Amino acid sequence: MGRIFDWIDSRFGVKAPHSRFLQRPLSERINYLYCLGGVAFVLFLCLVVSGALLTIYYVPSQDEAFQSIVRITREVRLGWFIRGVHKWSANLLIIFIILHTLRVILYKAYQPPRELNWVVGVCTLVVAFASGFTGYLLPWDQKAYWATEVGTSMAGTIPYIGKYLLYLLRGGTEVDGSTLIRFYSFHILWLPVTMALLLWAHFHMVKRQGISGGL
Repeated sequence: MGRIFDWIDSRFGVKAPHSRFLQRPLSERINYLYCLGGVAFVLFLCLVVSGALLTIYYVPSQDEAFQSIVRITREVRLGWFIRGVHKWSANLLIIFIILHTLRVILYKAYQPPRELNWVVGVCTLVVAFASGFTGYLLPWDQKAYWATEVGTSMAGTIPYIGKYLLYLLRGGTEVDGSTLIRFYSFHILWLPVTMALLLWAHFHMVKRQGISGGL
């Protein structure tokens, strides 16, 4: 166990105290491609703020979800703007995380001692996709319903665990109000908390190890 902890500490730096917040060495090869991760983080903050505002008026109910979206868009002051910010921030977040991932691959920043940070980054991408998938159902219109029907059905085809995963996602055998409230819970609580923890770990390791110097 001691050797395992020492290996983790050599990558994660849990023993050494922080010297100064956001203080870290920079390579001379740093360019604007290194800003992609920072842009993705800003978009995540936009999602948190706009999502918190949307929850004030959104009703996660099978009978009222769609009408609450219409009310937000048409009646709530600047509701259309907040919803637009949330939608476009979600789309751009996926794009910038993918671009950031490609930059890491191109510059080989996944190599030791940064391999654990690479794993955390991949998990962040998976959580971002999951957040987009769960949020797609919340408008509760025909497009959202059938997209969720297809997406969850694909998960149900996984050998051995498919039927259990399908029940976990839908909360039953069909896409209904139980699925809506379950996706809402995932979207506003469990996935954002998981994302925040992953980002903390990601930034912590970047601060400890410094930014990769690139090619």
